[in-house]
Amino acid sequence: MPAVVYNQSLDHEKYVKVGDTITIQLGYDDNLVTEYVGYVQRIDTDDDSLTFNCEDSMYLTRKSVKNKQFLNTSVKAIAQYCMSAIGLKNLDCTYDITYQKFVINNANAFDVLKKLKDDTKANMYMIGDTLHIHPPYVEKGGDVVYDFSVNIESSDLKYRNKDDRKFEVQVNGIGMDGKKKKVTVGTTGGEKRTVTITSPMSDADLKKRGESELQYLSYDGYEGSITGWLIPFAAPTYSAKIIDKDYEYKTGTYYVTAVTTTFSESGGVRKVEIGKKVSN
Repeated sequence: MPAVVYNQSLDHEKYVKVGDTITIQLGYDDNLVTEYVGYVQRIDTDDDSLTFNCEDSMYLTRKSVKNKQFLNTSVKAIAQYCMSAIGLKNLDCTYDITYQKFVINNANAFDVLKKLKDDTKANMYMIGDTLHIHPPYVEKGGDVVYDFSVNIESSDLKYRNKDDRKFEVQVNGIGMDGKKKKVTVGTTGGEKRTVTITSPMSDADLKKRGESELQYLSYDGYEGSITGWLIPFAAPTYSAKIIDKDYEYKTGTYYVTAVTTTFSESGGVRKVEIGKKVSN
């Protein structure tokens, strides 16, 4: 936004300050859809302009928590401890991965939750004051259809066969005795991928983490992203059906992993990144 109005600097702090809630709605002809709800994290004032940097409700987790050591615990128990420590109660966790040992040391709740997310590859986000933690590719947010001849402006999609997707995933972890462990899943000799877990886990949970990574990598279908317009609406966890009338065997439905939405005088554009193929 402009920082100068009628040749005078805008006293923006009268109207917007760090910590304020923010709602962004976009659409046409007064038919608006809520795209984003969050908080103002930082305000930049450079080059006679104002930039409002925002964060979703994870902003609420940027508070310190007391040091604690967990033994034989779960993702849910650790997350619940963090939520309670910062005065929040609501947790929706369906991920059952366990830790033999987990240590919190001089960290805030955001840092701890980020570590859990990095370790487990979980879908983790907040809606309002509820923290959600779920396995990847399990949630179903909605459906959207894209057709190369109708509403796809551009794409960087590449079609790959499952037989060509040979992966060997090595999970590096730590045992309860503090010694390093390695668990390998997938095709021996395939393209190697490495996942590192820095907190102690059982062999079974290390394997589960590797299989989650393998599931993400191996399927018949597209990988990459498509760019469409503001309509139709799409969001992470949606199922996006991609129709190709010239190559019907390529038509399929994919899990949406990320959406980048931009809006300007020229209109709205969504870049939709896809993950695993969920159906033909």
